[in-house]
Amino acid sequence: MREVLQSSLPFAPWADARTRRLPGILPLDMADWLRVDDAFAGQMASRDALIAERQAEVVGQVSLAAQAIEELYEFVLKRLPAGFEPVGNAVLRPDGVTVALDPARPLQTLGRLVQEDLCLMQPDGAGQHMLSAAILCFPAGWMLAEKLGRPLLRMHQPVPSYTGDMARRVQRLMDAVRVDAPLWRANAHHSRAPLFNPLREDAPKDTAQQGAMPYIRSERQCLIRLPVSRAVLFSIHTYVVRLEDLTAEQAAALAEHPIHRVL
Repeated sequence: MREVLQSSLPFAPWADARTRRLPGILPLDMADWLRVDDAFAGQMASRDALIAERQAEVVGQVSLAAQAIEELYEFVLKRLPAGFEPVGNAVLRPDGVTVALDPARPLQTLGRLVQEDLCLMQPDGAGQHMLSAAILCFPAGWMLAEKLGRPLLRMHQPVPSYTGDMARRVQRLMDAVRVDAPLWRANAHHSRAPLFNPLREDAPKDTAQQGAMPYIRSERQCLIRLPVSRAVLFSIHTYVVRLEDLTAEQAAALAEHPIHRVL
């Protein structure tokens, strides 16, 4: 797939003391949840192609997620930002593409409307939340098939820093998300990978000899409690920018607070 980049990074988590350290959670203004940026057309073209050609890799659900997916479908359609126009039983995207509304294919439909990847987290009956459904077109080094239906601790294998203590902290965060108090955070890392970057859990992760990584990849991750199903919606807006497109302030902060290198 062709290179799709934003021209700038609107928020650099390493440059803000509130988000520099994990988990870096901030309150979310729902009016600023779904975003349309200057990479919209390119990202949406990639999403259209992935959903059409590689659907099994980017869409998945377990049976208990059915009600939450129905709720998610209506929840997103009611909150499409400026630039989306209803056209009969379809929506005209800001890039001029018309997407038919198909409630029988809710994840695929939403995946063709918004830049955000959408993941649903629900209790697994054993004290953790698990990934119950997702439209995930832009995975950053993981595969939906290996994570679907898995609880938080198992989902994050083989990440060494994601210990049992970290899993308990994240689980407490999932439990604490309120309908009236959505949250967001951001991550960032050096990368040379495309937007669609699925990797198996057993794939080599040693980055020491990978050479130049000319991009910064950052995910704006939002946590929203759906009011009826009580599922936690985990949405991901992916930014990829060239290092030279960082602001002077962002570049200076990056030199002072280095971030990880990944595939």
